[in-house]
Amino acid sequence: MRILLTTGITIGVILSILIGCQQEVDIKTAQYAVNGQKVYRTHCQNCHGEKGEGLGNLYPPLTDTTFLQTHRQDLACIIKNGTSGELEVAGKKFNNTMPASNLSAIDIAYVLTYINTKINKGKNLYPLEEVEKNLKNCK
Repeated sequence: MRILLTTGITIGVILSILIGCQQEVDIKTAQYAVNGQKVYRTHCQNCHGEKGEGLGNLYPPLTDTTFLQTHRQDLACIIKNGTSGELEVAGKKFNNTMPASNLSAIDIAYVLTYINTKINKGKNLYPLEEVEKNLKNCK
Protein backbone atom coordinates (compact mmCIF):
# COMPACT_ATOMS: atom_id res chain seq x y z
CA MET A 1 0.00 0.00 0.00
CA ARG A 2 2.82 2.37 0.91
CA ILE A 3 4.65 1.70 -2.39
CA LEU A 4 1.46 2.36 -4.34
CA LEU A 5 0.92 5.68 -2.52
CA THR A 6 4.55 6.75 -3.04
CA THR A 7 4.38 5.82 -6.72
CA GLY A 8 1.13 7.75 -7.15
CA ILE A 9 2.59 10.86 -5.51
CA THR A 10 5.76 10.61 -7.64
CA ILE A 11 3.72 10.32 -10.85
CA GLY A 12 1.59 13.28 -9.76
CA VAL A 13 4.67 15.43 -9.12
CA ILE A 14 6.18 14.50 -12.50
CA LEU A 15 2.92 15.30 -14.30
CA SER A 16 2.67 18.65 -12.50
CA ILE A 17 6.19 19.54 -13.59
CA LEU A 18 5.52 18.55 -17.20
CA ILE A 19 2.23 20.44 -17.31
CA GLY A 20 3.86 23.47 -15.69
CA CYS A 21 6.63 23.49 -18.28
CA GLN A 22 4.13 23.19 -21.12
CA GLN A 23 2.13 26.13 -19.81
CA GLU A 24 5.27 28.26 -19.59
CA VAL A 25 6.07 27.51 -23.24
CA ASP A 26 2.49 28.33 -24.20
CA ILE A 27 2.64 31.60 -22.27
CA LYS A 28 5.90 32.57 -23.98
CA THR A 29 4.45 31.70 -27.39
CA ALA A 30 1.36 33.77 -26.63
CA GLN A 31 3.51 36.72 -25.53
CA TYR A 32 5.59 36.50 -28.71
CA ALA A 33 2.43 36.27 -30.84
CA VAL A 34 0.77 39.30 -29.21
CA ASN A 35 3.90 41.40 -29.68
CA GLY A 36 4.30 39.98 -33.18
CA GLN A 37 0.82 41.11 -34.15
CA LYS A 38 1.80 44.70 -33.33
CA VAL A 39 4.99 44.41 -35.39
CA TYR A 40 3.09 42.75 -38.25
CA ARG A 41 0.43 45.46 -38.39
CA THR A 42 3.06 48.19 -38.45
CA HIS A 43 5.62 46.68 -40.82
CA CYS A 44 4.10 43.83 -42.85
CA GLN A 45 0.35 44.18 -43.22
CA ASN A 46 0.37 46.85 -45.94
CA CYS A 47 1.99 44.46 -48.42
CA HIS A 48 1.13 40.99 -47.14
CA GLY A 49 -2.45 41.71 -46.07
CA GLU A 50 -4.31 41.64 -42.79
CA LYS A 51 -4.51 37.84 -42.80
CA GLY A 52 -1.25 37.18 -44.65
CA GLU A 53 -3.10 36.64 -47.92
CA GLY A 54 -0.63 38.71 -49.97
CA LEU A 55 -1.49 41.30 -52.60
CA GLY A 56 -2.34 39.79 -55.96
CA ASN A 57 0.76 39.18 -58.05
CA LEU A 58 2.75 41.88 -56.28
CA TYR A 59 3.41 40.49 -52.80
CA PRO A 60 3.38 36.83 -51.78
CA PRO A 61 1.06 35.39 -49.17
CA LEU A 62 2.43 34.30 -45.82
CA THR A 63 0.04 31.37 -45.68
CA ASP A 64 2.16 28.86 -47.61
CA THR A 65 3.34 26.72 -44.70
CA THR A 66 5.48 24.55 -46.98
CA PHE A 67 7.44 27.61 -48.13
CA LEU A 68 7.79 28.85 -44.55
CA GLN A 69 9.01 25.48 -43.28
CA THR A 70 11.40 24.95 -46.20
CA HIS A 71 12.91 28.42 -45.78
CA ARG A 72 12.72 28.63 -41.96
CA GLN A 73 16.47 29.37 -41.65
CA ASP A 74 16.22 32.17 -44.23
CA LEU A 75 13.14 33.99 -42.93
CA ALA A 76 14.93 36.17 -40.37
CA CYS A 77 17.43 37.27 -43.03
CA ILE A 78 14.66 38.00 -45.53
CA ILE A 79 12.88 40.20 -42.98
CA LYS A 80 16.06 41.96 -41.85
CA ASN A 81 17.81 42.42 -45.20
CA GLY A 82 14.93 42.28 -47.65
CA THR A 83 15.01 40.28 -50.84
CA SER A 84 14.79 40.67 -54.58
CA GLY A 85 14.47 38.30 -57.47
CA GLU A 86 12.00 35.58 -58.19
CA LEU A 87 10.32 33.60 -55.41
CA GLU A 88 7.77 30.86 -55.83
CA VAL A 89 5.20 30.92 -53.06
CA ALA A 90 1.93 28.99 -52.99
CA GLY A 91 2.49 27.86 -56.58
CA LYS A 92 2.83 31.44 -57.91
CA LYS A 93 5.94 33.30 -58.96
CA PHE A 94 6.66 36.69 -57.47
CA ASN A 95 9.40 38.99 -58.69
CA ASN A 96 9.32 42.09 -56.57
CA THR A 97 11.69 43.69 -54.09
CA MET A 98 11.08 43.52 -50.38
CA PRO A 99 13.00 46.33 -48.66
CA ALA A 100 15.29 45.76 -45.70
CA SER A 101 13.84 46.52 -42.29
CA ASN A 102 15.21 48.06 -39.15
CA LEU A 103 13.57 45.41 -36.98
CA SER A 104 15.52 44.03 -34.05
CA ALA A 105 16.09 40.31 -33.61
CA ILE A 106 13.40 40.13 -30.93
CA ASP A 107 10.89 41.92 -33.19
CA ILE A 108 11.68 39.40 -35.95
CA ALA A 109 11.15 36.53 -33.50
CA TYR A 110 7.83 38.09 -32.48
CA VAL A 111 6.56 38.55 -36.02
CA LEU A 112 7.64 35.09 -37.17
CA THR A 113 5.85 33.57 -34.17
CA TYR A 114 2.74 35.61 -35.01
CA ILE A 115 2.81 34.48 -38.65
CA ASN A 116 3.24 30.86 -37.62
CA THR A 117 0.74 30.71 -34.77
CA LYS A 118 -1.99 33.18 -35.67
CA ILE A 119 -1.94 33.40 -39.46
CA ASN A 120 -1.10 29.73 -40.05
CA LYS A 121 -2.57 28.18 -36.87
CA GLY A 122 0.73 26.50 -35.99
CA LYS A 123 2.08 25.96 -32.50
CA ASN A 124 5.78 26.68 -32.91
CA LEU A 125 7.54 29.59 -31.32
CA TYR A 126 10.40 31.22 -33.22
CA PRO A 127 12.74 31.72 -30.28
CA LEU A 128 15.01 34.75 -30.14
CA GLU A 129 18.05 32.48 -30.00
CA GLU A 130 17.13 30.85 -33.32
CA VAL A 131 16.57 34.22 -34.98
CA GLU A 132 19.91 35.54 -33.70
CA LYS A 133 21.71 32.42 -34.96
CA ASN A 134 20.05 32.70 -38.37
CA LEU A 135 20.87 36.41 -38.64
CA LYS A 136 24.56 35.63 -38.08
CA ASN A 137 24.42 33.26 -41.07
CA CYS A 138 22.75 35.63 -43.54
CA LYS A 139 24.13 35.42 -47.05
